[in-house]
Amino acid sequence: MTLTIFPVNTKPISALAFDYGTQRIGVAYGQSLTGTAKAIKIIKARDGIPNWKEIESLIDEWSPDVFIVGMPYNLDGSESKLMVRAVKFSNRLNGRFNKPCYGMDERLSSIAAAEQVLEESSGAKKRAAIDDIAAQIILENWFTELGKHQG
Repeated sequence: MTLTIFPVNTKPISALAFDYGTQRIGVAYGQSLTGTAKAIKIIKARDGIPNWKEIESLIDEWSPDVFIVGMPYNLDGSESKLMVRAVKFSNRLNGRFNKPCYGMDERLSSIAAAEQVLEESSGAKKRAAIDDIAAQIILENWFTELGKHQG
């Protein structure tokens, strides 16, 4: 299975990115004009199934042009056990909300998110979940790659 990673487009793009997981799905919003993203929410999932109304509410609030879903490859580049489920989630986003959905290699995004949280956290302000920051990193990486393919 192959996922198209980049749209053929020259206008600025706004996006919602998802760090898919079976218990939590991190969400970030960003736009290509500046290539920046921000973590906005962690959605609880039950065996990988999110509350679709919660996702619909985020789409209504942020009005993204596209969706980006982190694709969980193993470090060696092979597909992880979670890959099939992430692709299924991506296909459902596209089918339910009729917006293009692109995959982005998410290797090391959770590690980078954990490092970012450790750097930013004071002793009293530690975060338990990092999924939304992982989604932010996935989206920022996608914007970087998008710029390389369009520039």
